[in-house]
Amino acid sequence: QVQLVESGGGLVQPGGSLRLSCAASTNIASIYRMSWYRQAPGKQRELVALITVSGSTDYTDSVKGRCTISRDDAKNTLFLQMNDLKPEDTAVYICNAKTSAFAITTYWGQGTQVTVSS
Repeated sequence: QVQLVESGGGLVQPGGSLRLSCAASTNIASIYRMSWYRQAPGKQRELVALITVSGSTDYTDSVKGRCTISRDDAKNTLFLQMNDLKPEDTAVYICNAKTSAFAITTYWGQGTQVTVSS
C-alpha cells in the first residue's frame, strides 16, 4: 500500500507559478511511474505529466513548456513546477503512483486545489 499526500496548491493570478509536492510513504526510487493528474469541474480526469524510474517524462500538450515534473528520491517526493499559469489550469491536482509496468492497480492521493484567477 502506497500513501500519497499532495500539497502546494492555492490561489494564483494568471501568469503566476506554483510548485506542487506529493509525499509518498514508500521508497519512490522503486516505483515504476509517478504522475500528476488533474480534474476540473465538468471535465474528465486528465493526465498532466508523468515520470518513470528511468527519468523519462511526458506532458499533455496544454502544459508543455510551462510545467516540469521531477522527483527527489531521497525525500520520497514528487514535484510539479507550474509556470505561466492560465485560468484553464484550474483543477484539483492528484498524485498517482504505479509500482510496476504491469501493476493491476495504482495509488492515488487526495488532491490539492489549484485556482488560477485574477
